[in-house]
Amino acid sequence: MTFFLIFGTRPQIIKSAPLIREAKKQDMPIQIIHTGQHYDHSLSQIFFEELSSPEPLANLNVGSGSHIFQTTEIMSRLEKIFKSTKPSFVIVPGDTNSALASALASAKSNIPVVHLESGARSFNIKMAEELNRRLIDHCSEILFTPTENCKNNLEKESVPGRIYNVGDTMYDVFLTSQNKAEKSNIIQKLNLSDKKYAILTVHRAENVDNPIQLKKLFQTLKNSEIEIIFPIHPRTRERLQENNLLMKYDNIQTINPVGYLEMIKLLKHSKMVMTDSGGLTKEAFWSKVPCITLRNQIEWIETADMGVNIITGMNPTKIIHAMQYIQENYLEIKQRFISNPFGNGQASKKIISILKTYQTSLQ
Repeated sequence: MTFFLIFGTRPQIIKSAPLIREAKKQDMPIQIIHTGQHYDHSLSQIFFEELSSPEPLANLNVGSGSHIFQTTEIMSRLEKIFKSTKPSFVIVPGDTNSALASALASAKSNIPVVHLESGARSFNIKMAEELNRRLIDHCSEILFTPTENCKNNLEKESVPGRIYNVGDTMYDVFLTSQNKAEKSNIIQKLNLSDKKYAILTVHRAENVDNPIQLKKLFQTLKNSEIEIIFPIHPRTRERLQENNLLMKYDNIQTINPVGYLEMIKLLKHSKMVMTDSGGLTKEAFWSKVPCITLRNQIEWIETADMGVNIITGMNPTKIIHAMQYIQENYLEIKQRFISNPFGNGQASKKIISILKTYQTSLQ
């Protein structure tokens, strides 16, 4: 009996790494397939290297393209693999086009789908990831949720699969990477001082494909009093260049994408984070760093309810007010990090144990 684990993007590689390690410990066979949705070294291969993940059985090399192109191409290429090597289960992490395509191809091939990080909801169906995750959840046989809120979302939707609230595998890898991350010299390399800078990331289509919003964002941030480190996503760089917005600002240091360990080191020593990334929101939370979410809705509502994540969207006035609020109330905000709704760092162990039970029952 063989399990396929299929991913194609940076966050999927990260959240899969502890699962792969745990499967090896428990002697459960997992074959990896990389869709190639992220193909840049800075968004793909570096994470294999840093997180000691084995090379994939196959790389579909789908590359960039529209949502429809990526989804249909991955499905078509997976179908050929499934015909020659039919797995017993297919595990899909997250909510990317790779995840949706893998889930649909598996379901259409009568292969049970296991969804890792299921139940997350922003309730904005126009967001590609929201559509993806809803469709994946409703065609999955086994659903592993990272929080109790995610489990409740699935129960309200009456999904047909079996639901297990196990915690977040991203938290597993976060905990095990602390010592390695601290050895990074990224702080010295960028000439930064502890808690004297903010981190900015922006990559979602609804943000970066809108040149007016992008221009307003940088006009807003260029006048901020805190230094800003901006690891720039390749997609974002392209959009900034297309709209003549990629320029030098005195207080914004633009850098190339960094690896997982370097990002964790940057996070833990920053004063605040501004991002439209769901994964980075969680990593900021675990690093006990206040966050500003550059979206109007978030999946991880627990972080906002605890008062450590301020939702501003791309509204310049709200962003400035949020930055000022964090600066003025920093010590009080830090005291709000009192619980962790994302589990205890044992999610991968629980997941593999559950899958092994299924494996035994089907043999």
